[in-house]
Amino acid sequence: MGMAREIVLDTETTGLDPRSGHRLVEIACVELDELIPTGRSFHRYIHPEREIDVDAQRVHGISLAFLADKPKFAHVDVVDAFLDFIGDATLIAHNAAFDRNFINAELERLGRRGLHEVRWIDTLGMAQKRYPGMYNSLDALCKRFKISLSERDKHGALVDAKLLANVYLELKGGRERGFDLSIAGRRKPGEAAIVIAAYGRRPRPLASRATEDELIRHAAFIQETLKDAAIWLQFAE
Repeated sequence: MGMAREIVLDTETTGLDPRSGHRLVEIACVELDELIPTGRSFHRYIHPEREIDVDAQRVHGISLAFLADKPKFAHVDVVDAFLDFIGDATLIAHNAAFDRNFINAELERLGRRGLHEVRWIDTLGMAQKRYPGMYNSLDALCKRFKISLSERDKHGALVDAKLLANVYLELKGGRERGFDLSIAGRRKPGEAAIVIAAYGRRPRPLASRATEDELIRHAAFIQETLKDAAIWLQFAE
């Protein structure tokens, strides 16, 4: 795996607050490597050892009867398999504090160390920065990015993790990034300018945010150091 291994994660629960004794009923993870889905995933249903709130069941459709023969979180095939799968990767979730609090409550109940906050990226926070004042639920973001919701009847953790992976890639500029990489893969050494040229000029160029002093120093740097090799000269008015 590359340096940027990331795990997109979703959970379903018996209720809203682990401090009130609510538990996980489902956990799912999708692996990304360098922002590319690898096809590897992790998915478990979990017996919560308690009743499921009616409102929670209405959202995810998972009943206690369905979970009757499923392993508890403490089972090696759940907790150890989950920790092995995520390794030391960055964890991505929508409203990440919710999933983190539930997972950490389960881990701490077993005397295991919780997953530190610094490991997590919250896609809800990313979306709120990019689209302030707009609906930024997973559904709303999928519709905004034209990601198909055809598989999403109930809030299943694996379906939601896959949808969230697509949303995360969009929030990171996925389509444009992919375009850059496809061009980069075809160009030869010394052809960096083609990436810029492929996008073309903006119809109305953005105003420069550089100060007059910075512009003077930049011009001097081009003239004295880069000389004719400066790609800026190819795009100068």
